[in-house]
Parts: sequence; structure tokens; C-alpha cells
Amino acid sequence: MDYKKIFTNREKRLDIIRYLSFIPDAAYLRMVYKIKTGKNLNLSHPVGFNDKMNWLKLHDKHPEYTDMVDKVKVRDVVEKMIGPGYFFPLLGTWKHFKDIDFDKLPHEFVLKCNHDSGSVKIVRDKSKINREELNTFFEKRLRLNPFCLGREYPYKNVEPCILAEKLMKAESGINDYKFFCFNGEPKIMFVATERASGDTKFDFYDMDFNHLDIVNIHPQSTVGGIKKPLKFDEMKIVAAKCSKGMKFVRIDLYEIDGKVYFGEFTFFHGGGFWPFVPDHWEKDLGDLIKID
Repeated sequence: MDYKKIFTNREKRLDIIRYLSFIPDAAYLRMVYKIKTGKNLNLSHPVGFNDKMNWLKLHDKHPEYTDMVDKVKVRDVVEKMIGPGYFFPLLGTWKHFKDIDFDKLPHEFVLKCNHDSGSVKIVRDKSKINREELNTFFEKRLRLNPFCLGREYPYKNVEPCILAEKLMKAESGINDYKFFCFNGEPKIMFVATERASGDTKFDFYDMDFNHLDIVNIHPQSTVGGIKKPLKFDEMKIVAAKCSKGMKFVRIDLYEIDGKVYFGEFTFFHGGGFWPFVPDHWEKDLGDLIKID
């Protein structure tokens, strides 16, 4: 069995993780890291960024993080931090797909689960959706506890549901702006582009929007320079306020028609399983995470 292919294929991972739940957290993390990277994970004396990501999974557990990764409850959390108006309009929430009243939804919208990543379905014409296929998809996702996959404790006790949001649009497309924050200080960020094509690109920048030589998870863009967002300074302020008091968190934001929107809190970038290239960035970013 090729375990490396399994752990880099989302659907296969979802099918087998239930068989690995008996493995203690530290042993599981070491195993997965070795399979994915070919390297040993240092949890005893962590130095690199990914070493510390996984150390934080084991030792930096806070009950309030559960609401912060819940895509519904996070709205109240963020409103207390930075005020209202930073989220895409919420159209409804349901415990099961069969509970959705599509007659009350607009012609187009986005469906997703509140407790995971990768469950997004964009509906551009609700009269053409295959409800049986969507029901199978979402009911499977609702049964999944993402904690089992990466041992990320914030997700362990999220009560799953389905939510619908307004489908947001922009003429030039919508990019993700993801800020790496350390104790309330955004230090670097990356822009995720070309997601609609399935050929995602990540381009990293410093806080003056100078391009960095980092490659991580996805290759860099090759289709010309990425423009600095109009609200870049506001984004940095939002990221700083939302990450205050946390050893590390990635704050995911959008800019649409000159307005900043909040995406999500990501406590473990890449699940802690994707080393940075060139190698020195592993240590440089690891040095920014202050652990006891």
C-alpha cells in the first residue's frame, strides 16, 4: 500500500482515518509527517515551523478556539474583535441537507460545512442542482470529524452543520489573502490565486508587499505580478487584532470591491505537514513562534 499517496489524496484520507483513531496523537503526527515529507518530526525540541505547528497541536489547547474554527460561531467572535460587517451574508444553517428549504434561497449561493475545509459547493443555478448527489456529499462530510485527520484540537468539538452564504463576485476574480500572525503581529502573508482553474498558486509577501522567494504547498504564480490590494493596510490591522494573544494563527481575508471580508482562523497552516522551500524559511518562521 502506498501510504504517501493516501495521505496526499483527500478522499482516500477521509476513508481511512477512522481506522487510525487508536494511535496516540504524538505517534500519529510523527507517522504522518514521516510519510508526507520523508523527514522526522521533532516534538521534543521543536525548532522549525512545522515542528512547532505540531507541538502546538499537543500543548496549546484552548476551548475558545473551537468557536473560532466554527464557520458560523466565528461570526460573533470576530464581531467582538473588530466590529460588524466583515462576513459574507449568511443565508441559513441546517443540521442536515434534507432540512434545506431551497425555495427560500436565491438563484445562486454557496453551500459549505461549518467544521471542515474542502466541503464548498458553489451553486450558480439552483434549478439545475442534483440534490441526491449533494445530499450524499454533505451527509458524508457531516459525519467526518476533521480532528481525526490532523489531530487539530480546535475542530474536535465543533457541532457540524451546513450553511449557505451569498455568492460573492468580482470582475477580476476573488483572491485569498492569508496572514501569518505571531502573538498579534502579522509578519508575512501569501496570496492564493487561480483556484477556480484547479491550478492554485501561492505567492508570499512581506508586510510591505515585497515578493518573497518562498514555495509552500503550491507553486508561485507565473502570469505577471499580483497587485497590492487596495485595503492592504486595513487587512494588516484586522489580522493584528484578530490574532492578539495567540502564539500563531493564520488570518484569512478577502478584498472585494474595496471592502475587506474575514475568511477564517487557521491555527495550523498546511496541517503542519508542508515544509517551506528554501529550507531556511522553516527555521526563520519557526523562530517567530515562542513556545514554553
